[in-house]
Amino acid sequence: MTRKYFGTDGIRGEVGQFPIVPDFVMRLGYAAGQVLAKSPDAHGKPTVLIGKDTRVSGYLLEAALEAGFSAAGVDVMLCGPMPTPAVAYLTRALRLSAGVVISASHNPYSDNGIKFFSANGDKLADSVELAIEKALEEPMTCVSSAHLGKAKRIDDAAGRYVEFCKSTFPNHMDLHGLKLVVDCAHGAAYHIAPHVFHELGAEVIAMGVQPNGKNINDGVGATAPQALIEKVKETKADLGIALDGDADRLQLVDQSGRLFNGDELLYLIAMARLAAGENVPGVVGTLMTNMAVEKALQKNGIAFERAKVGDRYVLEKLKEKSWLLGGEGSGHLICLDKHTTGDGIVAALQVLAAMRQEKRSLAELLQTIQLYPQTLINVRFAADYQWQSDAKMSAAIGDAEKQLNGKGRVLIRASGTEPVLRVMVEAEDAHLAKTQAEKIAQVIPRQ
Repeated sequence: MTRKYFGTDGIRGEVGQFPIVPDFVMRLGYAAGQVLAKSPDAHGKPTVLIGKDTRVSGYLLEAALEAGFSAAGVDVMLCGPMPTPAVAYLTRALRLSAGVVISASHNPYSDNGIKFFSANGDKLADSVELAIEKALEEPMTCVSSAHLGKAKRIDDAAGRYVEFCKSTFPNHMDLHGLKLVVDCAHGAAYHIAPHVFHELGAEVIAMGVQPNGKNINDGVGATAPQALIEKVKETKADLGIALDGDADRLQLVDQSGRLFNGDELLYLIAMARLAAGENVPGVVGTLMTNMAVEKALQKNGIAFERAKVGDRYVLEKLKEKSWLLGGEGSGHLICLDKHTTGDGIVAALQVLAAMRQEKRSLAELLQTIQLYPQTLINVRFAADYQWQSDAKMSAAIGDAEKQLNGKGRVLIRASGTEPVLRVMVEAEDAHLAKTQAEKIAQVIPRQ
């Protein structure tokens, strides 16, 4: 069934524009509260945890959500600025009914969004999101005063999460002797991530830790790594760790200034586990995962499957296959034996553990894999264009695949929000990828 409000990662948009307005967000809290109260898993009065990133609009949306939940008779626990994966962890650890995160992740501060976690720390099932959307169509009322929800603040949320993150790092290892630059994107991990790495023994140089409500992701963090690259070189650090605004994405920079993306880090984590004698039956990537990763994993006896783009779909595929490792090139990395969702800090610790285990640098651990060059062309097409049934498009794709001869691939994706086709070709040879992508793009009728 088609969802009206929920996308692949909750509800997101520009603040002040529907649906990210106080009235709708209050009704969303009320609708979600009604669904939770009727859940067969509900025991006694439902309680939800609300966390947020550092956007100035978080105050407004937090208050609106709290009012909606209270009107539905649901108690609320507030933890203030907290990484998205921290809310997932705390919801599960505190045995709550659900967790809610107010964040627009890597987007600019003028955007915001709402996403939910189940009592188990998972993304909500489609059926629950659909039930919330159905409840949104009903008029908002209010329970009696005797049954209103209460709100309280969790004072030790940050400390709890710091300890959880540290627990995912091997007990027999530490980070003594490492100098790390940790870029928190002026986001939700600003008071979390530096402490995690410092308490494990590293010398930490923190950046992106002065949020003012408007500077989240602004020239810093995983989506703007150049500042981190420069800082790593300037301070002669061993490694740079870049998180995004809600700390569920990770990019790493080595001492030479080389940037490593999620595809490479996913491969590194899988291979480190294999080297340690662990069973790694398979890894899940997405349609955009670099083909070099797929081939390298398969060469080492590890199966590889692609999910649709979005960590939600990676997680679904992992559960379907009963595998543990998955991720995206953007830096969403999932280790299901460590956490229920993608977590930038936990993923960084898995990479650091691999480096300690092998006593090798990032570059050395990844010298056996060379990512294929990718060419991506976005083409705005005519409104009535049906590309799936276009004979010219099919012929162009077929010719490109013939030229690639198994040493590359073609991916055509339509945008979900605008009339744009994304033409991606990757190949061992960069020139071949570029020329074939351009040939395919040329046959698409422009708007």
